[in-house]
Amino acid sequence: MIDSNSERSTFTIGELAAEFEVTSRALRLYEEEGLLEPARVGTRRVYSENNRTRLRLILRGKRLGWSLCEIKELFDLYDSSHGEEAQLELMLDKLTQRRETLEAQRRDIDHALEELDRISTNARDALNGIRASQTKLHQG
Repeated sequence: MIDSNSERSTFTIGELAAEFEVTSRALRLYEEEGLLEPARVGTRRVYSENNRTRLRLILRGKRLGWSLCEIKELFDLYDSSHGEEAQLELMLDKLTQRRETLEAQRRDIDHALEELDRISTNARDALNGIRASQTKLHQG
């Protein structure tokens, strides 16, 4: 199946919002932050294929937990004369930092789940003890 959008060169704000399941407001925010640069036809925004690609990268960065400032930093580096090598080094550093953060969060979550299990077991044992005592009282 051919993606009809891949054959197009320009997109409206509504088309990109629908395609990527984001709001028009989000696209305007990305523009305000300097992440997207649509052309203007009167008051209408016209997004290029480059903007579409950048939007895909913005959303990927957000899924990874990067801030808009961090995403902009990568875009600015890519657009600068420092080239692809510097951009890749920065991205690898950011990926490493994000992985370390996520692994720390996973450890915290694992500890919290273990604690919940321990507390649940203690509460269940206490409840069973209370019920057993009540049963003995009613039988006795």
